[in-house]
Amino acid sequence: MDDPVVVQNLSKKFSRRDDPQRAWTLLDVFLQLVRGRRTSPAPWALREVSFRIARGRMAGVVGHNGAGKSTLLRLLGGIGRPSEGSVQVRGRVGALLDLGAGFRGELTGRENAVVAGVINGLTRREVMQRFEAIVDFAGLEPFIDKPLRTYSTGMRMRLAFAVAVHSEPDILLIDEVLAVGDLAFQQKCLDRIAQFKKSGCTIILVSHDMTLVRQLCDEALWLREGHLVKHDIPPLVIDQYIDEIRTETRRRTPAEGPILRTSMDTELRVNKNRFGSLELEIIDVRLLGRSGSPATQVDSGDPLRVEIQYHAPKPLRAPIFTVSITRDDGLTCYDTNTSAAALAIPTIQGLGTIALQLERIDLNEGVYYVDVGVYEGSWSYAYDYHSHAYPLVIRSPAGTQKGVLRPPHRWEMEVEQPIQGSLPELTST
Repeated sequence: MDDPVVVQNLSKKFSRRDDPQRAWTLLDVFLQLVRGRRTSPAPWALREVSFRIARGRMAGVVGHNGAGKSTLLRLLGGIGRPSEGSVQVRGRVGALLDLGAGFRGELTGRENAVVAGVINGLTRREVMQRFEAIVDFAGLEPFIDKPLRTYSTGMRMRLAFAVAVHSEPDILLIDEVLAVGDLAFQQKCLDRIAQFKKSGCTIILVSHDMTLVRQLCDEALWLREGHLVKHDIPPLVIDQYIDEIRTETRRRTPAEGPILRTSMDTELRVNKNRFGSLELEIIDVRLLGRSGSPATQVDSGDPLRVEIQYHAPKPLRAPIFTVSITRDDGLTCYDTNTSAAALAIPTIQGLGTIALQLERIDLNEGVYYVDVGVYEGSWSYAYDYHSHAYPLVIRSPAGTQKGVLRPPHRWEMEVEQPIQGSLPELTST
């Protein structure tokens, strides 16, 4: 059977008319001549990319911003033509590239859903047959006949997603749209995507969420500056991609500077236990125990609050904050970040504090470290990362046991009632 997605030597060069510095008026032309502006060559968004995806497989596409990921998805979706090479897509394509595009504010949610369904390849009759399911999936029953201009951004995106996933595509293209709505709606979206995959739908997902790619995808493609670097199983691709990010981060880190001392009396030295560009600086970290007071020792099962105070001299858009708990031998016991938690962080500037509240620390007795960091919004590099800088001692009333976790538990035993009377004696002859 032919694979539904086949890409061969695909290259895409954007026209110079897409150049933001293109001269649009006679005055622009005159100024460019006076300033001696030279015409720059048109950039290649993709260069000689080849791969194929089998039916029922889910592929994740990773890479820095500007690597060509969205361009690839648009060409697969029939938006634009390759400059060189070919794209073969067999079957109905459902594209979640720009949720809400084409919606009209003066129309009701019902009217917009019908229009969007037709744009996604359904007939009007098919849209009406699935309309109740669309509205139920979006959770917008009380608002469906109200003008779209009264909807919040999240409500619009939920409606658009609901329409798109009810078009029953053979190939589904997803570009960073799985953060719509609340956590319950996100889980509903993920469940729906799992159903598509089980039914044989081929899915291609562009995402900066490496955890999502690891969990959902059968294979991963890594793009760098328009070139396909690696196409393999997700763990191999992602680990190599993250290693490159870390290497790049160290290259961008300035030479070792002065020592920073935090309120925990921790000494931080650049390129020793501190890495990053320092465009945004973590200036203090506080570990707070059950009473809300500073703590470097807690009992297993106690809560823990990690407060990170930062300073951003210039505006920085949507940074990602991370917290990890590692054992003294380097084993990562827990890792989380604001991107995976779908916490939308706006552009920040100046002083601020962000906190992670852990309701329980169910780790075995031992010495651990709390590592904190803040990354550029696409994980391209670290602004500031503190490694093995904040020790945390976990105590356990029962003492050290094997393993890492010490979840709440209890042993139970049922004792059989003794048999009434005496057992007959056994005799031998």
